[in-house]
Amino acid sequence: MLEILAITTPIFLLIGAGYLAMGTRLVNREQLQGVATFVLYFALPALIIRALTQNPLDQVLHTPYLLAYGLGSVAVFTFALLLTLGLQRKPLSEGAMHALGMSASNSGFIGYPVAAMVLGSSPAAVLMALNMVIENLLIIPAALILAEAGRQSGAGIVTVARKTLVRLVRNPILIGLAAGLALAVTDTSLPGPLAQVVDMLASAAGPAALFVIGGTLFGLQVRGMVKDVGQIVVGKLILHPLAVLGLFLLMPTADPTLLAGALLFASAPMISIYPLLGQRYGMAGVSAAALMMSTLTAFVTLSAGIWLMDVSGLLTTG
Repeated sequence: MLEILAITTPIFLLIGAGYLAMGTRLVNREQLQGVATFVLYFALPALIIRALTQNPLDQVLHTPYLLAYGLGSVAVFTFALLLTLGLQRKPLSEGAMHALGMSASNSGFIGYPVAAMVLGSSPAAVLMALNMVIENLLIIPAALILAEAGRQSGAGIVTVARKTLVRLVRNPILIGLAAGLALAVTDTSLPGPLAQVVDMLASAAGPAALFVIGGTLFGLQVRGMVKDVGQIVVGKLILHPLAVLGLFLLMPTADPTLLAGALLFASAPMISIYPLLGQRYGMAGVSAAALMMSTLTAFVTLSAGIWLMDVSGLLTTG
């Protein structure tokens, strides 16, 4: 168990450093946003480009992984919609945000650092790129389209989808994916100095991202929203990994490393921009509280998940 804690503790110590920096006013919200902007627009795209160019394309575009992780995420997304719309009679926008929180992992800010410590930086970066394809091209667009449709009852779904697509095209993560894929498909190598810059930026992604998460959590409070928050947290940290595990077990051959990585990423809290998206659809408090609770609870669930994978032979820690 000490070996497991040795893997997870540094992750949450970095999160704690960001929280402490905000609590002691060493940094303010504007400065923290600057670090977040650096991670989102420079470090994470560089990390994806490095992942896509350092490995053969057939290893990066792993179809069975995309199918298993993608279908598992879609299953949880659909379940959340059925639960919130069908049983709880919530508005479509709110149901879409619940579904997003339960099925879209924080692959860049938490999933990657944890997976890098357990599996190594190279396979973790490849898996992060695969997960971001699913999250940025499937889960997030679906949630935004549904939420906008619920918010703009007078607008057609095609109009809403078109506006959402325009926003996604400007997403720096998608730009990094496109650039990395273009380099990989054409078998083009970056010039030495540029490759070194990409490598330096990619190496900064994990620590800086975790620091931002910690700072973002400072000041958040859970008041009068235990049911909704608990539902989203349980869906994200328990149902999502179980759904991904079930889909992987249905595959003809399940690579242990890919399965372990998928479970680690699925066990991560929801995307860090979740409160920003929730605020647009009247769920600012619930989404922020859910992010806080899932991030704190993930210390336990990730540690337990790593231990279970270790004793089951999926990975060797230490």
